[in-house]
Amino acid sequence: MAEEFPMTGGDGPNSYAKNSNSQRVAADGAWGMLVASIFENLDIQTLPSRPTTASSTIFRIADLGCSVGPNTFIQVNNIIDAVSQKYHQSAVELPEIQVYFNDLVSNDFNYLFATLPRDRQYFAAGVPGPFHGRLFPKASLNFVYSSYALHWLSKLPQELGDANSPAFNKGRILHGSAPYEVGQAYTAQYAKDIECFFHARGQELAPGGLMVLLIPGRPHGTLPAQSSLAPYYAPLESTLADMVNEGLLSEDKFDSFNLPFYCPSVEELGTLIEENGCFDILKFEIEAAQTPAIFPNVQECRAGMENILKNHFGDEIIELLFDRYSKNKNIAGSASLFADDGLAVGFFVLVKRKYL
Repeated sequence: MAEEFPMTGGDGPNSYAKNSNSQRVAADGAWGMLVASIFENLDIQTLPSRPTTASSTIFRIADLGCSVGPNTFIQVNNIIDAVSQKYHQSAVELPEIQVYFNDLVSNDFNYLFATLPRDRQYFAAGVPGPFHGRLFPKASLNFVYSSYALHWLSKLPQELGDANSPAFNKGRILHGSAPYEVGQAYTAQYAKDIECFFHARGQELAPGGLMVLLIPGRPHGTLPAQSSLAPYYAPLESTLADMVNEGLLSEDKFDSFNLPFYCPSVEELGTLIEENGCFDILKFEIEAAQTPAIFPNVQECRAGMENILKNHFGDEIIELLFDRYSKNKNIAGSASLFADDGLAVGFFVLVKRKYL
């Protein structure tokens, strides 16, 4: 069973709910394309329905990797607004809407559902489980959405922590600026995961159903070593390295720690989708970063990384680690901005389930 590292739950100062503004800004930047994509490509005349009465149908939406909100609620409302406009423009009565919120089993679903909008115009349900596999019955979904979640791998390549392997990622926590073999190990695992993801969605989406994916990626012609996420996590890497140099962490522990993230190139992702064979790519846009190139502050880092760090290094060093992280020269003061090298791009991908 794959290990799970959810975002920090609840509403405390280090929670994802309080420290996910950069993800919100990135998703908000795609709002116009999201609405237009639904309005222009949703074919409501041919969508399969499951009648509950003689005149009632259900439109089913899934947000994969929803975390704990509030971002997921904002984007779900945007999706429903666009779907509503499409039905209104087509002079078809809007059906009842069912929204499925998906994330890992260990996600804080209690907080998610405690903060559901009271004025929501949909029925809500939680679907726990990794999105690299099947989650829903065949042809049961009409729209799938996932925002900045698909860069997470289902597991790390084992060779990254093997000192005898050419892919041993010594002294690094990601594949940025790493040897070719390290990048290839990440690439191979990502390909396996995306193949599983699209195979599952190919079964779950009804023919004509749409899927919108927002994914951090790399520009044309770049290598894994040019990872767009690597600079973002440089302060965490240097903080850990400093603790090793001062004898506060073992070198073996540091060298065996890697983040399960991968940003594909345009060519990689496009090829993987086409190889699946179940989807037509209707839109594949490359967007520049929507936020300034700013290192995550200590609360943002804890919101996303605390669980994975605890799992590898243990609870006892967490407070010391983040105290030192907060004092890292790259985090403190005006130095929190890092150089924008143009590699931090986001993909807006719209695909449609083929009529087979």
